[in-house]
Amino acid sequence: MTGTPLPMAPGFGQTSRRDAWWLEPLSFITLIVVCFGYLTWAAFQGNHYEFGNYLSPAYSPLLWGDSHHNWFGTARPAWLPWPSFIPFSPALLILPFPGFFRVTCYYYRGSYYKAFWADPMNCAVGEPRTSYLGENSLPLILQNLHRYALYIALVFIVILSWDAWKAMWFMGPDGAEHFGMGVGTLVLAFNVVAISSYTFGCHAFRHLVGGFRNTLSGRKATKLAYDCSSCLNRWHGKWAIISLLWVGFTDLYVRLCSLGIWTDFRLF
Repeated sequence: MTGTPLPMAPGFGQTSRRDAWWLEPLSFITLIVVCFGYLTWAAFQGNHYEFGNYLSPAYSPLLWGDSHHNWFGTARPAWLPWPSFIPFSPALLILPFPGFFRVTCYYYRGSYYKAFWADPMNCAVGEPRTSYLGENSLPLILQNLHRYALYIALVFIVILSWDAWKAMWFMGPDGAEHFGMGVGTLVLAFNVVAISSYTFGCHAFRHLVGGFRNTLSGRKATKLAYDCSSCLNRWHGKWAIISLLWVGFTDLYVRLCSLGIWTDFRLF
């Protein structure tokens, strides 16, 4: 018995599908252009990244900067090389690391391969090419570094959690810090929740906590961690989008509060 070959789309963009197949790649292109475009713009500003005890996640950790949030001082050290044609911004030192984690993420790869490279644009839609090189040669072989980028992403969760904790302490009239809660506190706290849900649901993290084992029976802690990661993994694509949008919104919130455009209401 011979199999019947599936019908193939004869040319780029051609398909027998009658649904709005182009909506998904168009939506992803819009998301990436808006979010990455805004965060790139914000990173080059080098200012208005803090408001009192709030620090924008796009600038955290603040290694050097004119802020009480800085780790090592206000001025960039002379030994740190920096191109003269690019204005120095603390965000440019740290954003490439979480950015690399997202770029190599399995969800993002599947989405931008289709949306930007039309490889393919969607299922059963004609491609602009007939060959496939895969991820076995440069530059796409670097996608295999995703599991190592995960370790860096986990460090950023700890740092952002500390920022959310610091966002709960406000300077009182007596010059001492007092526990409190503002709208900005909730914004920074949910940013940690969204990024953690995205990271802990990552396929590489699920493999790390138990997926590499042939069986999980008899390993209660490992199975619990694996099941929790698997639960988050079911929403991995959604958390990838939510967390990206919220990072941009959190920076925007802190920036507009710093500019005096928005008012950060104190809840208590």
